[in-house]
Amino acid sequence: MTQRSDNPADPFKKALAEATKTMADDPELTVSYSVDPPGQTAETMRLPQVSRRMTRDEVLIARGTADAFALRHRHHDAKVASKYEPAGQMARDLYEAMETARCEAVGARAMPGTLGNIDAKIGAEAERKGYGQIRAAQDAPLAQAAGYLIRHLTTGRKLPGGADNVMELWRPFIEEQAGGTLEGLDDVLADQAAFARFARQIIRDLGYGDQLGDDPDMEDESEGDEAEQEEEQESPDSEEGQDESDDADASPDRSQEDEDDTTQAEVSMDEMAEMEDGDEAEMPEGEAPLEPPPPAPHSDADPNYAVYTADFDEEIKAEDLAEPVELERLRAYLDQQLEPLKGAVSRLANKLQRRLQAQQNRSWEFDREEGILDAGRLARVVANPTTPLSFKVEKDMEFRDTVVTLLLDNSGSMRGRPISIAAICADVLARTLERCQVKVEILGFTTRAWKGGQSRERWLAEGRPQQPGRLNDLRHIIYKSADAPWRRARPNLGLMMKEGLLKENIDGEALEWAHRRVVGRPEQRKILMVISDGAPVDDSTLSVNPANYLEKHLRDVIAMVERRKAVELIAIGIGHDVTRYYDRAVTITDVEQLAGAMTEQLAALFDADPRARARVMGIRRVG
Repeated sequence: MTQRSDNPADPFKKALAEATKTMADDPELTVSYSVDPPGQTAETMRLPQVSRRMTRDEVLIARGTADAFALRHRHHDAKVASKYEPAGQMARDLYEAMETARCEAVGARAMPGTLGNIDAKIGAEAERKGYGQIRAAQDAPLAQAAGYLIRHLTTGRKLPGGADNVMELWRPFIEEQAGGTLEGLDDVLADQAAFARFARQIIRDLGYGDQLGDDPDMEDESEGDEAEQEEEQESPDSEEGQDESDDADASPDRSQEDEDDTTQAEVSMDEMAEMEDGDEAEMPEGEAPLEPPPPAPHSDADPNYAVYTADFDEEIKAEDLAEPVELERLRAYLDQQLEPLKGAVSRLANKLQRRLQAQQNRSWEFDREEGILDAGRLARVVANPTTPLSFKVEKDMEFRDTVVTLLLDNSGSMRGRPISIAAICADVLARTLERCQVKVEILGFTTRAWKGGQSRERWLAEGRPQQPGRLNDLRHIIYKSADAPWRRARPNLGLMMKEGLLKENIDGEALEWAHRRVVGRPEQRKILMVISDGAPVDDSTLSVNPANYLEKHLRDVIAMVERRKAVELIAIGIGHDVTRYYDRAVTITDVEQLAGAMTEQLAALFDADPRARARVMGIRRVG
């Protein structure tokens, strides 16, 4: 007997998934619901989560998203789209927005009910992005306006408020520049290739023709002409052969010369064949056959470290993984976690700031012949006018020219209190260091999926090759770039509280990524701080590679960072001892410990005396 679900939303979600498969004309399509942003691939579709309450807005947005994705799945050919896709970013955005509108308009001709559902989705997105409050065209996205206009012209429907506002702001400009092209819209709507050429012309009319790249249709014609020329060259011409025969009969001397040339050519060809076949044949120096260069290794630390495919990896900003409203909600939730510890965290921040600013005090060199006039010694000049003026020069402080990168483990094992502690650590460090004029970058690492994701699907489809190497889709998150002010990045840390974000962790590649980013910074001193709860774990990779595959790579990357000495590396273990990987590490099991051990560890990094730094950090000497 099947157990009945107690979630009232489950029957609706099941019905919507089946209707979506039918509308997409693909019974094998996988439909899921998630708090992650909606998305689709050739085989899967991720719809917005529907809670137990099943509010009207949740239901409408889920239905609208499902309808939009299903119509695109049914009426969109990825190969045709790729053929005509422009090269430049703005042109691509325009092309994509217009193609999405085309798919929805074509689908609506057979299924008019989809129009209302998709309107609800468009309205919710426009409201979330604040389109209704935009007053100037330059503040509105042109690509969205073009897509909205195509939808409006093909369906005749009025758009929801915010979307209509964006369309109307740009409509006079679009119609003035591309009005003649738009007249042929109905003729090309059902043919994706014809519509793609139409969209490229619109993009050209709007002034982005330089971003289109080569004309794919011209390339097809040139390829066809080349093929015809090759056929003509390969096929013998009977008339030509006859003419040559007549010429030979008319001129015996010429015929004999041609025969001699032919014989000589045959001999030369035979000699070349013998040279190629001979065991001792050698190519002349400097004429060795060119071989394609070997592919670049996936890791500077270990050239033998393999990655099955990097096609599905992503480096993404935190604000692109959630809408601003959701980030604010998640940040509020993180602040609730901070509330009981407010006193301890404030004490930590103040103590750390005092320690750092004490080392940041100005230091001067006095009695210099030039520099800033030393007002404290002017009395000597007044008393004795023959006394020369005294100047002072400020010493350069190493402390100021520093950047700190925080690399946070966003794996599933960090779920709960550990990830809250990591987020609090990042919050305190970023705020405090920024007050001391030290730039801070906050990065996170996880994977896009459990159990391998699209990388594993490709590996399975290609026959499960042996020793594939890393077999999952990486997700590297930028919570705060070094040059971004803290006030703008503050909500981004709330993303770590998002359900479904934390998955697997591949520490070695993440550490190498963070190292590459910080090495490229202009600051003289660079510090990389890893906040993690232990060893790298990815079930998909470890199930088809040696058991220590990821751990070995992490050790190799750490050794490379230490060997190059361009970056100072330190680790904070959350609930686990990470000293088996990192020489300089401290373990924190609870937030209350931050005010003690962590303050000393971090302040020691900025100590001017290397011996004092080593004493506090507990650096182990090698050799």
